[in-house]
Amino acid sequence: MHQFRMGEAANLLGVSPDTVRRWADAGRLATERTTGGHRTVAGTELARLAQELAAEGGSSGEGAGGAALSARNRFTGLVTRVVRDGVMAQVEIQAGTHRVVSLLSAEAVDDLSLEPGVLAVAVVKATNVVVERPR
Repeated sequence: MHQFRMGEAANLLGVSPDTVRRWADAGRLATERTTGGHRTVAGTELARLAQELAAEGGSSGEGAGGAALSARNRFTGLVTRVVRDGVMAQVEIQAGTHRVVSLLSAEAVDDLSLEPGVLAVAVVKATNVVVERPR
């Protein structure tokens, strides 16, 4: 199982480490302790919370503090779902409030060891990009 330090979890969720600690203390996020006493979060638990937060906040195209932004073509996030069907697979990544879905070969999924809770980067290459500003 993939484990993330509290600071890494905060970075992936787009909040401060103190916010992650408060969520853990309140029972919203399950954590474990290392032999040295540091708290860690299982990747699957972090993926669950990332999806929950995205559902609460929606995907309005706004950044922190409501700033308008144009998303870049690299989305770092957590794998939340992998569905295999023969030689192909569907991989879902929650990158902040953005859910990215990719279809790739099952062999590539195996080579990359993709499974829920794993950190991954979705790289989007498109000839057509739409930029919007919410009202």
